[in-house]
Amino acid sequence: MSGTEMLSKPVAGTSQAGTVDMTLEVIVIPVSDVDRAKRFYGHLGWRLDIDYAAGNDYRVIQFTPPGSACSVIFGKNVTAAAPGSLQGLHLIVSDIESARGDLLRRGIPVSEPFHDAGGIFHHVSGESLRHGPNPQRKSYASYASFSDPDGNGWLFQEVTARLSPGLEAGDTSFTPELVKVVRGGTTGKD
Repeated sequence: MSGTEMLSKPVAGTSQAGTVDMTLEVIVIPVSDVDRAKRFYGHLGWRLDIDYAAGNDYRVIQFTPPGSACSVIFGKNVTAAAPGSLQGLHLIVSDIESARGDLLRRGIPVSEPFHDAGGIFHHVSGESLRHGPNPQRKSYASYASFSDPDGNGWLFQEVTARLSPGLEAGDTSFTPELVKVVRGGTTGKD
């Protein structure tokens, strides 16, 4: 199946007219120290929505990043996942240098920007990662990473133009590799 087919075809057994919207609104983050996590996420400049406790055995805290429709929750007896086990959470930003600078001004360590030489997505193994943002600042191609105190891993991803199935072959907003995949070219598994 090509990248275009993946973006435009409904799942077998569903119809476009009868599709129910499904919005991702909450991500549960496993933490070991609820108050430390609350300080960290508050220090990021995120909006505190809820800090609710029921007795000594249950507490849930919810934060929402600026401009996001999705929030994060963490607390006591909220998840059985190991603290620090959540990795690859993407925060989409329009300017990676500004987002990175904001965290640094807040005293939060964040990596130098990086990009993947393959032009599609960063590889977890790191062999294709290169120092600095994408040289042409293509959309979806530049990253920076940081972690919360438990080691839950976050990535800034710079997006300046959004992908669509009708992407033109000569669109220079994206890496050539990404344009090829979205337009129905090889996915690397063909």
